[in-house]
Amino acid sequence: MIRTLDDLDAEGAALGVRVDINSPLGRDGLADDARLRAHVDTIDECCGLGARVALLAHQGRPGGDEFSDLSAHADRLDDLLDAPVGYCDATFTAAARDSVAALEDGEAVLLENTRFYSEEYMSFEPDVAAETFLVSRLAPALDAYVNDAFAAAHRSQPSIVGFPTALDAYAGRVMERELDVLGNIEESPEPRVYVLGGAKVEDSIDVARSVLERGLADSVLTAGIVGNAFLLADGVSLGAASAGVVNERSHKAVKAAGDLLDDFSHRIYMPRDIAVERDGERVEVDLDDLPAEEPAMDIGARTLAAYADILEDAGTAILNGPPGVFEDERFEFGTRELYGAATRAEMSIVGGGDTAAAMRKLGVEGFDHVSTGGGAALRMLSGETLAGVEALRV
Repeated sequence: MIRTLDDLDAEGAALGVRVDINSPLGRDGLADDARLRAHVDTIDECCGLGARVALLAHQGRPGGDEFSDLSAHADRLDDLLDAPVGYCDATFTAAARDSVAALEDGEAVLLENTRFYSEEYMSFEPDVAAETFLVSRLAPALDAYVNDAFAAAHRSQPSIVGFPTALDAYAGRVMERELDVLGNIEESPEPRVYVLGGAKVEDSIDVARSVLERGLADSVLTAGIVGNAFLLADGVSLGAASAGVVNERSHKAVKAAGDLLDDFSHRIYMPRDIAVERDGERVEVDLDDLPAEEPAMDIGARTLAAYADILEDAGTAILNGPPGVFEDERFEFGTRELYGAATRAEMSIVGGGDTAAAMRKLGVEGFDHVSTGGGAALRMLSGETLAGVEALRV
């Protein structure tokens, strides 16, 4: 059983609330606040119940361009929330504990980037994670813990799995919704159609195998680099450029795709044409006219028409990964139109990460559920357990 905010007596309690507000940054701060907006309901509810809320979060990774403090995030949360949100440039020191103690009921403070501390970039078993400095020093200042960071739930890090060992733990509203949808895919309307694209080729093939073997997928539509791996496995000569992109991402992908075709070829669909850049223009190339000197950048109109027909009759459409280089307007066609077709299914689910980013950029709306987690969503769809979810079970 996993407890939720419905089970929490929050009034006057000091809550440690783990959120995932890891966001793209620009010259002037946050370039996209979608992940912050996702947690507004949970934080506002906790504050509205009279809790004193200490927010825990990370931004970027050590050595990366987007590794920064959380001051801009605190300012934006203060704008978005009904409750006041302060900022503390410490995470578990006396300054952090004092900032929590100084909160009035209904107020929140965002503590500093958890990844400023090396422990948070390591994996631990929960009981060991509870003994780290981050958890052992901050937990005494808290009465309970809420995990709303589904996007980080596949990581066995102290802020994810350590606090539930030290404190009573609950799922926030984001976490609760994700588990209700992604954790109960087998109860969604049939037929179920998975659309797998993007650059995480091996992960997508693992998802395909899992959902096909478990009988969760009636059809798997492949696109992007994933689709190209299946075409290569099926003996299609794409050309050196496209093959090189696939092998650069994963030298195991073509064999894995071939093994899956051997077992489930009747349920796996591959692109019928590709789009390339030729003389600065988008050019669509049928499979019969391959190989092409240029790398595949998108699916073509024939593929879209075939896939749209399948999605039209879908009970549930699950999308993970864009089918093309949607950042280039010449190759956004496949992503925009395929996503639009998926919204016409009885139930439509977006698997987070690049898929959700593409959806927002292209202005495609109408999905029933948009996951906040890319890697976490992939793992859950693959049937794997998530360390952060298991830590919440009582």
